[in-house]
Amino acid sequence: MVNDSIALNPNPVTQHLGKPPEEFTKKDLIKFIEDNNIKAVNFRHLGGDGRLKTLNFVISSKPQLDRVLSAGERVDGSSLFSYIDSASSDLYIVPRYKTAFVNPFSTTPTLELLCSYYTKDGTPLPSSPENILKKANQSLLKSTGLTFQAMGELEYYVIANKQNQYPATTQKGYQESAPFCKWETLRYEAMQAIAKAGGRIKYGHSEVGHIFNEDHEMEQNEIEFLPVPVEDAADQLVIAKWILRMMGHKHGVVVTFAPKILVGHAGSGLHVHTKLMNNGKNALINGGGLSETARKAIAGYLRLAPSLTALGNTVPLSFLRLVPHQESPTNICWGDRNRSVLVRVPLGWLNVGNMAKDANPQETDEPTAFSDSQTVEFRCPDGSANIHLLMAGLAVAARHGLEMENALELAKKLYVDVNIFADENNQIQQALPQLPSSCWDSAECLIKDRQIYEKDNVFPPTVIDGLAKILKSYNDNDLSQRFYGKNDEIQKLVDRYLHFA
Repeated sequence: MVNDSIALNPNPVTQHLGKPPEEFTKKDLIKFIEDNNIKAVNFRHLGGDGRLKTLNFVISSKPQLDRVLSAGERVDGSSLFSYIDSASSDLYIVPRYKTAFVNPFSTTPTLELLCSYYTKDGTPLPSSPENILKKANQSLLKSTGLTFQAMGELEYYVIANKQNQYPATTQKGYQESAPFCKWETLRYEAMQAIAKAGGRIKYGHSEVGHIFNEDHEMEQNEIEFLPVPVEDAADQLVIAKWILRMMGHKHGVVVTFAPKILVGHAGSGLHVHTKLMNNGKNALINGGGLSETARKAIAGYLRLAPSLTALGNTVPLSFLRLVPHQESPTNICWGDRNRSVLVRVPLGWLNVGNMAKDANPQETDEPTAFSDSQTVEFRCPDGSANIHLLMAGLAVAARHGLEMENALELAKKLYVDVNIFADENNQIQQALPQLPSSCWDSAECLIKDRQIYEKDNVFPPTVIDGLAKILKSYNDNDLSQRFYGKNDEIQKLVDRYLHFA
């Protein structure tokens, strides 16, 4: 009998093999390729710029396919990572079988696989993003006995020629329906492709942002995922960004994850929800509320928040988004259901009774329990993030919070239950610590905290130095003063970073 979770899984590889992706073997993939007349294999691997790179293979024989899946291939590391010397740059890339999915765009039947990097000695490359995330997860588990789950809220704008029918209202697009939401079809088509590629999607909807000018209409949308093991969460987001860009190309429109495309209008974030699991149970809850584990992890996020911007807010545009009154955080604090804070504890279906019974009096079955759904949301990252490094940083921060002696005191001190941007709460807002205001500042914070990230050899020193060097190269430490009121200059900045990462 086929497991329900497999029968309903939209990934055709999972359906055909009748097993979950984490159980895929080389033999399984060869069988799928033979049974489905797959003609090509693509290796996808993450570059230092956070974008997927591609190596194409045309399948010519079973021995050739076996060799490719077994041994991987060589690549030039110096062209992928700035800190790898061209004098000794060869790296291996080896496919991770569990990531297999069918390319939804290729006219030639093609199987896609994400890869990991290995050195000349056949050991994992310490500085590669996927390996840093793996080490961060292992370090957290070793220190606390907890495993880390995550999910992303992927916001993006669709930029298209202006349409005169059913105009949407500026800054009022939240969960709007078609025809006022013009690109619902693109979003839904992308969601189907992401799900078939293994993405665990929660839902999609249009977002607040709707921007108009003489020629173009810019519509903001969001796809939100479900919590999964953190390494899978990062892989899914990288694939989702690629699919959304490909959908934009297919439909003849621009899809951008840029943190800001026009000052005064909603920017696009990449909020990350996190969960800590203990033997399959959500460690963030205790009875009907937050556990000490949750509050300690929150303290870790708050403590490392300034340096986490070096991983999650990596271009000058990022700091045009992190301004007051745009539902973007500027201060380091946390709260329940509060969208003015950096770390939000969203509704988690705790202590709510049987709402389905109230809405449906005819229902006789007991409701499905959702009390393990509680997450903690980190709200400052955006689409410029190197997603694997950001997830690794959050795992490091959770570990650090659980190890801090004063974690509970810090969490208590930085808790707020008001809108800190309201005029009457100005005094509260002014007393709270602030996030960095530029890439330069975030680099300084990363260097200051480097020992925490480098603990257990999670982040290699070369990566910390390389990230700080890139961030400082923007020379944006006076960004707000330099660009204040200069719309033309801001537009040049937007154009430069429209498709960064």
